[in-house]
Amino acid sequence: MSQPLLTLDFLDTAPATAEHTPSGEVRISAATRTGRERKLYIESYGCQMNYSDSEIVSSILFEEGFDTTDDLANADLVLLNTCSIREKAEQTVRMRLKQINSHKKRKPGMLVGVLGCMAERLKSKFLEEEKIVDLVVGPDAYRDLPQLIHQVDGGQKAVNVLLSREETYADITPVRLNSNGITAFISIMRGCDNMCSFCVVPFTRGRERSRDAHSIVREAADLVAQGYKEVTLLGQNVDSYKWASADGAEHVNFAQLLERVALVSPALRVRFSTSHPKDITDEVLHTMARYDNICKYIHLPAQSGNTRVLELMNRTYDRPWYENRVTAIRQILGDDCAISTDMISGFCTETEEEHQDSLSLLDFAQYDMGYNFFYSERPGTLAARKLEDDIPLEVKKRRLQEIIDRQQLHSRARYARMVGKVHQVLVEGPSKRSAEHLSGRNSQNQVVIFPKGDFQKGDYVNVLATSTTGAALIGEAV
Repeated sequence: MSQPLLTLDFLDTAPATAEHTPSGEVRISAATRTGRERKLYIESYGCQMNYSDSEIVSSILFEEGFDTTDDLANADLVLLNTCSIREKAEQTVRMRLKQINSHKKRKPGMLVGVLGCMAERLKSKFLEEEKIVDLVVGPDAYRDLPQLIHQVDGGQKAVNVLLSREETYADITPVRLNSNGITAFISIMRGCDNMCSFCVVPFTRGRERSRDAHSIVREAADLVAQGYKEVTLLGQNVDSYKWASADGAEHVNFAQLLERVALVSPALRVRFSTSHPKDITDEVLHTMARYDNICKYIHLPAQSGNTRVLELMNRTYDRPWYENRVTAIRQILGDDCAISTDMISGFCTETEEEHQDSLSLLDFAQYDMGYNFFYSERPGTLAARKLEDDIPLEVKKRRLQEIIDRQQLHSRARYARMVGKVHQVLVEGPSKRSAEHLSGRNSQNQVVIFPKGDFQKGDYVNVLATSTTGAALIGEAV
């Protein structure tokens, strides 16, 4: 998993979800090269759940005779796994489809499909307006892909965007498309019930449903057996996880699941994303404190620092509640536990004083990282139906820049306080800037760079941080 930037303005960068730790990048499928006849090329946009879904899609199609390829020109089937959380995300996909069209003209047999959230929301437009698109498949219909591809092979367009109350893909072993062999995603739940007024996720991904706890633990154990050293548990709101056995004899909440995964192996690091502030219970925090291999990093999206705006956003908590959760994290897990946030500037009717409340929440929480963007209305959401998008764009941008500037100050300070301390670093590979240095992350999700020596990818290395760039720690192995 790549390290996110300190702060992001998602109008001008790759798309990301409002409720997921974003990566700010597009991921392309890696080549599998097992000799299968047809070649599948996938580009994944947006949140980590989309990356995880692309691995599920690849597994389904691998059984249908598709190898994956990282070369668009060699593809027989091109799939764009899309994000719909921001208007910019949809514009990016539309532009990419036009580029792919030039490849299809040179290779008329190439099939092109759109997957994921954008597919569910814009199915008719893709089929009618984007003439290049052959199939449109929503996030709960991936099992139907073989039949849909057969339909397209027969000369027809194909679409399935039906949402499900049961589908979790628990029985499908993902093909690890973007894996470094060290870190992997495990999807533990799908959908969202929270209905935040700015967010399209409940409409594009459906209602919450939690995956069988035993299948999650088995997947973690299988990854350990394959040599993986870190897993990230994924969901729209992982701490809303609730699973019960069919006979009702067993009930598992998120804290209990977290413990079960941590017990798979003390050498397996466990991360999770994303947490909803209303569900980050003390039980979860005490579980994190009990196990050294549960990383001390929590993504806790605030969205606003003002209670009235939070109510308009339908976030189901007020500012004092959110501050209580930050205080509990600091008290139970200590000041070194990293916290990141999402913040929206210029939400409907936000006043200048309410914007100042968001800045003051940054000062209160002292976040390690922030993912910040200004509000853009999404069709079909509660805000679009009931509220006026009345803040001028130049005001939104100015407020966003103030949030970014304030967060950068705190990010630099949080990195600086980690200098002089020894960090256990999981090596993920060579540094991007020097083959003589290795790069990995500490428990707090901070990048740490140090001389290569005799260490290898996948090693745990104790590193003394001697300096910081403000976006990474620089150190020496000890």
